[in-house]
Amino acid sequence: MTVEELIARSKVAQKKFEFATQEQADAAARAVCKAVYDNAEMLGALAVEDSRMGNLKDKIAKCRNKSALIWNDLKDKKSVGIINRMEDRRMLEIAKPMGVVASLIPSTNPVVTPMSNAAFALKTRNSVIFSPHPRATKCVKLLTEMFRTELAKLDFPEDLVLCIENATIENSASLMSGADVTVATGGMAMVKAAYSSGKPALGVGQGNVQCIVDDDVDLAEAAEKIITGRSFDNGLICLGEQCVFVPKNKYTVFVEEMKKQGAFYIDAPEAVDQLRKGLFPDGAFSRVVVGRNAAGVAEGAGIKDVPADARVLVVPAAATGSGDVLCREKLCPVVAIMAYDTFEQGVAMMVENLEHEGKGHSICVHSNNPEHVQYAALQCSVCRVVVNQPSGTTGGGSPNNGFVPTTTLGCGSWGNNSFSGNLSYFHLMNITRVGYPCEESVMPDMDQVWQ
Repeated sequence: MTVEELIARSKVAQKKFEFATQEQADAAARAVCKAVYDNAEMLGALAVEDSRMGNLKDKIAKCRNKSALIWNDLKDKKSVGIINRMEDRRMLEIAKPMGVVASLIPSTNPVVTPMSNAAFALKTRNSVIFSPHPRATKCVKLLTEMFRTELAKLDFPEDLVLCIENATIENSASLMSGADVTVATGGMAMVKAAYSSGKPALGVGQGNVQCIVDDDVDLAEAAEKIITGRSFDNGLICLGEQCVFVPKNKYTVFVEEMKKQGAFYIDAPEAVDQLRKGLFPDGAFSRVVVGRNAAGVAEGAGIKDVPADARVLVVPAAATGSGDVLCREKLCPVVAIMAYDTFEQGVAMMVENLEHEGKGHSICVHSNNPEHVQYAALQCSVCRVVVNQPSGTTGGGSPNNGFVPTTTLGCGSWGNNSFSGNLSYFHLMNITRVGYPCEESVMPDMDQVWQ
């Protein structure tokens, strides 16, 4: 079936769903989330098989936790009809669907990203068409059939969810130009193509999460949280901590705490250089190490004696920004570490790294000093500041914070994105605003306006 035929079918289905009630829209969104929750073990295993990367235990946890968190966040929200009455301004806000949503699916998240985008689309009475990465095809095709089955049970049009059978670059481009809006989650080339499609697009920016440890925190707790975030799903998460900055007078102690939590510290100059070359053999990040575990990454770089159960590799960087490739994003469980003299200097080092790569995405701050947290937030051009938590597992929404649960993370204009923050259903709504005349219409006193 051609992309044009898929779009035509999707438009017909969406028109049938356009005036669904809030209860119907909620039932559809709930169904796709529940399907993933109920089949987390099977889908997690298929995600590892299909993508050939990541960690089975973490992928199962991701399926279960993301599906529950996203639906829990969606279930009480208004997305149909009048969603807001502003009595003081004599205005109404009415939610309406956008139409057909094109959803580009990355290999790093072949289950929860289509689930998330489908839930957001159906919550707002849109239809969705998936365009999967070649290493996400099995997952997305199966999910499409599962979601269609659930929609049929509810007597909703099955074509509200469709999938491109052969997702080539050309087919994806046709989908983006024919759909009403695109959600692009994946590599920067695809995101750029989405923004160039001539239709509205919600794309993501590159991650390179910088993390700073203040001198007033429990080092053992900070080390455990950083390793948890960095090691999750073998480091595939764009929110995973990439570079950690610690006080110079606590550097050695912190490294020892990292070791206690399962990190393997590499500091011999020859081994550090081997790792650099293994991660960035020709200046570009090696696809071979994406999503491999710490021991596998080390083995690929020719570094021996790394235990099979090592959670992350910790390696000192020689310089910030363009001075060392270790300060770039690494889609595997490797974290660079550097020492700072003052907190302000540490933040400046984070900024330098972000300016080189990852500007707009996120930072992580471990501190009990509110002024320091605010200082880092003010200085760093990012959309998320994760405080005293594992960034890799909480920046996309968690029971422990107020971030909106999602799988798609906007980076604002800093990351060349059209939105900042965490993608959710409200990004896929059009809003009609109704304005009544105010009971009193008085021009302001012109002498007072300019004072």
